Amino acid sequence: MTRLCICEMCSCGRHRCKHQPTALYKKGSKTNVLSEYSEKYPAYKGHMRPKSTKPQLQYKAHQGTMEGTTTFRTDYVPYVVTSRPEKQQAKYKPKPGEIDLGTTYKHDFNPYEVQPFVPSRPKEREHTTNAKLDTIPTYKEDFRQWEISRRELTKPDTPYQPPVTKFGNSTTFQDDFIHRGLVPRESYKPPNIARLSDAPFENMTSSKLSYVPHTLEARYIKPPVKYKPNSQPFQDLTTHRQDFQGLPSQPTKSCKPELLKVASNKPFEGSTEFRDHFQQWPVSLRQVRKSVEYMSPTEHMDLTTTSHTDYIKHQIQPFLSVKPFSLPTKSSEPFQGSTTMRDDFQPWAAPRQSMIRKQEEIQRASGKMEDLTTFRAHFIQHEAQPSFSFKPQNAPLRTDAPLQNDTVYRTEFTPKKISVCPASLESPPGFVFDNYDDRGHRFFRKTTSADKIETPKEMVLTS
Repeated sequence: MTRLCICEMCSCGRHRCKHQPTALYKKGSKTNVLSEYSEKYPAYKGHMRPKSTKPQLQYKAHQGTMEGTTTFRTDYVPYVVTSRPEKQQAKYKPKPGEIDLGTTYKHDFNPYEVQPFVPSRPKEREHTTNAKLDTIPTYKEDFRQWEISRRELTKPDTPYQPPVTKFGNSTTFQDDFIHRGLVPRESYKPPNIARLSDAPFENMTSSKLSYVPHTLEARYIKPPVKYKPNSQPFQDLTTHRQDFQGLPSQPTKSCKPELLKVASNKPFEGSTEFRDHFQQWPVSLRQVRKSVEYMSPTEHMDLTTTSHTDYIKHQIQPFLSVKPFSLPTKSSEPFQGSTTMRDDFQPWAAPRQSMIRKQEEIQRASGKMEDLTTFRAHFIQHEAQPSFSFKPQNAPLRTDAPLQNDTVYRTEFTPKKISVCPASLESPPGFVFDNYDDRGHRFFRKTTSADKIETPKEMVLTS
């Protein structure tokens, strides 16, 4: 009886048996070689990735030779272009003789020899001795600190008594100064008035004396040229329309095979390792600890402090200020706001001087301006005629010949039947699991009449 392995059954080349890392540890025939996870949670595999029938994008280059001639190259005649001669510059010729570089400064101020300044102060010398320095100065030695007793005040304690008589507020300036009347001062500034001349204005210029007016000739008007249409018909046929004519054709048919969905009819097992191992446990609510209610004290609270108990209150009179009170002095006389500046410098009436303009010699025209131009006078308006469009109609050119839409892909492509790999199923059809070897290969044998009565437990296949 022939046995087949998963590697031998696979027709797509994607399924292989899981090989053992070593053949020293042998397993029984009824246990799985892989793990408990692969036995409980089988992998559902039946979906194969469809093969792409899209043709490859390859650039097809043109086999013919390209003519590099153009209308510009055939019509254009190159000419020999010579560079423009440059203007030769005259050579520089220095003038004979020597330049006198003498100045008045060099002539008047002669240079003198100046020696560097030598200081007359001798250098400072440091005299050091090995004797110990006495740190007691003469100030501490001569002026000793004496005990000083506090001196008693001899100022008599006399309270302040305000005066009874009224205070005279007149000053020496008010007593000695006698107010005099204001005397206006005369201004010696000349008046800013333009001086007019009595002589008549000479308005004759060289242009008025030399200019001679001449009569102008009539303006030449060019006669309009009448439009003459061409008698030959317009040739609107191009090389593209002449060489490329449209052919009637039918829409292209797709040669792509239909996508067949490969699915299994078995129900999906929703059990996972997380659902099996991690069960939901009942959780009780957390007990909340009750807070202790506040009870106010019944005894009286002693609010006395050390400051209240130790502090002794003394009877002290308030402090009286010796400073006299400042009473505001108000006068019933009006305020004199006049100053010497205001009295001596009075504002003078300075009217703005009018602008001096020259009298117009040419009289302006009083009539209406004739704005008629030569264009308006000679222009004759004609009725506009619509222009005829010579543009050809944008319609495709069709012929009765059929379109040759056969391609290499259509002629050479042969549709093939998509077959399901038997190694991708859990139990290959027509085979029953037999055993596995030390290297991990799983062997299946063909089913017989005895196997149909009692089938063994299906094992999980892995790809």
